Amino acid sequence: MPTKSELHTFLRTRRSIRRFKPDPVPESVIEEILATATFAPSAHNRQPWRFVVVTDLSVKARLGKAVTDKMRADMQTEGASETDIEKRVATSLRRMDEAPVVIVLCRDKNDVRADTPEEAAMGVQSTAAAGLQLLLATHAEGLGGNWICWALYAQEETCAALNLPESWEPQAFYFLGYPDEAPKIKDRKPIKEIVKWSQTSPDV
Repeated sequence: MPTKSELHTFLRTRRSIRRFKPDPVPESVIEEILATATFAPSAHNRQPWRFVVVTDLSVKARLGKAVTDKMRADMQTEGASETDIEKRVATSLRRMDEAPVVIVLCRDKNDVRADTPEEAAMGVQSTAAAGLQLLLATHAEGLGGNWICWALYAQEETCAALNLPESWEPQAFYFLGYPDEAPKIKDRKPIKEIVKWSQTSPDV
């Protein structure tokens, strides 16, 4: 059993990996990662997360085209130059192509206790918790992972490319694989700047 110090070190050494070796990730390892991800907390224990595993090159290509077509259209609307657009599209397609595993994390919109904005937000937060658990499980397996937000900008396109059930709402992509880089440790904001301790009122 790891010590408390070892566990803290493990949690603090997870890094976003953007360069991967071409080695395939065994299906059994992917299943182990996803099984651990399902132990995340969720509101009312609804467990609204859904996972789509993409390893097939043709499917990745179809998904990449769908997402980058939407990206291109959005950037054109914003007035970006064609040079910038093509550069970003090419980079995005390369990153998806190089990742041995792409996992699309979705929220099941029907898996709620009530049809209210608050319950929907709880579903999104619960699904995000599973995403963090997924990254930590990836780290535990000695793999690297990267959280990608593209799905939020191309939800309909993602659903169409992957033929997802109507209730599955894409929230994020996770690129996984064996690391081919060692990213530097980034500075963290000091605890004193981001934490407020609740104090008993002097009048009480």
